[in-house]
Amino acid sequence: MRIALLADVHANLEALEACLAHATAHGAERLVFLGDLVGYGADPAAVVARVRGLAESGAIVLRGNHDEAALTGPRNFSRNAAVAIRWTADQLPMPTRAYLGGLPLTHEEEDRLYTHADGSDPGAWNYVTDSTAARESLEGTQARLTFCGHTHVPALFGLTATEKLVAHTPTSNVLLPLMQPRRWVAVIGSVGQPRDGNPAACYGLLDTAACTCGWMRVAYDVPAAAAKIRAAGLPEFLADRLFTGT
Repeated sequence: MRIALLADVHANLEALEACLAHATAHGAERLVFLGDLVGYGADPAAVVARVRGLAESGAIVLRGNHDEAALTGPRNFSRNAAVAIRWTADQLPMPTRAYLGGLPLTHEEEDRLYTHADGSDPGAWNYVTDSTAARESLEGTQARLTFCGHTHVPALFGLTATEKLVAHTPTSNVLLPLMQPRRWVAVIGSVGQPRDGNPAACYGLLDTAACTCGWMRVAYDVPAAAAKIRAAGLPEFLADRLFTGT
């Protein structure tokens, strides 16, 4: 089975639709959303409605820290992020807020753990940015494969049978083997706000039969998404960064 892994959509409807179309064209049979449907972008209600409809058809949807902050207020957010999440909260009708509040932090199936942040303590919203954090995540779970988002930067960490932690920088659009007996943490880049210097939307494509994972890059209508951010009166920086992926 091919599973599309979509993290950090951040209310970017244009990027989301582009990734969904790409995933369908590349044989994805299932969708997993790894949190942060909202925040930063200008289409929070529309994105949640779209994802909620997909969930009714079997998609897995998790809660991220921005989804939570839209309900409880920003904590330890940058100024621009705090402005955006307060604006976001005002755009969400009560049924949408209730839906976000009811989303789980994790989902487990077979040998896989899906989560937004560090798998060992999902609600602490710790980032998996390096080998130390990856080891902590792996040692705090039983899953062989952990898939997370939160950093907006693609990464892959493997723990060998001899407990050596190896870091990899994924190559775009290449399916990498997640071989046995290693355990892995795959950090999926951001659909709606990439920060690795590549403005193309990013999502993961997991092939469970071949045990491979690819970090797929998808071009989308960046000017349209940025124009919506400006029209909403959100910080200009949030529009500008879409063009650079930083």
